[in-house]
Amino acid sequence: IPLDTKQAAGITRIFPQFNARFEAIAVRVPTINVTAIDLSVTVKKPVKASEVNQLLQKAAQGAFHGIVDYTESPLVSIDFNHDPHSAIVDGTQTRVSGAHLIKTLVWCDNEWGFANRMLDTTLAMAAVGFRLDASASTKL
Repeated sequence: IPLDTKQAAGITRIFPQFNARFEAIAVRVPTINVTAIDLSVTVKKPVKASEVNQLLQKAAQGAFHGIVDYTESPLVSIDFNHDPHSAIVDGTQTRVSGAHLIKTLVWCDNEWGFANRMLDTTLAMAAVGFRLDASASTKL
C-alpha cells in the first residue's frame, strides 16, 4: 500500500542544501512493521549505479555504521523485521536514469529502528553526564 513518507523532508531539514533534490514514497508491505521506501535523488554530477552503491556501502560501514546498512542479498520484507538500522539500502535495486536521477529501494522496520535510535540518544546523553531532575519530569 503506497503512502506518504516524511523521510525526504527530514533529510532536507538536516541537509538544506539538498532541498528539492530528494523525493520518496513508502510502501507498506505484508508485514506488521516493515516499510519499503522508493527513494529518488537528483544529482548535479553524472553518476553510475555502481558508484552510488559504493558510496552507500562506505557510509553504512563508516559514519553511519549501526544506523544505515547496505545489502545485496536476495532478501524479502520479513527479513527486515526487528532490524535495528533506521535504513537498509537494497543495492540490487539501485538505478540511475539519464546519469543524474538515482532511484533505490530502502527498507526499514520503522518501529524497531526508531526505538534503537531513541536508545542511542539515551546512551549518548548518559555518556556526557546528562541528568534529568526528578522534579522536572512533573513539569513535562
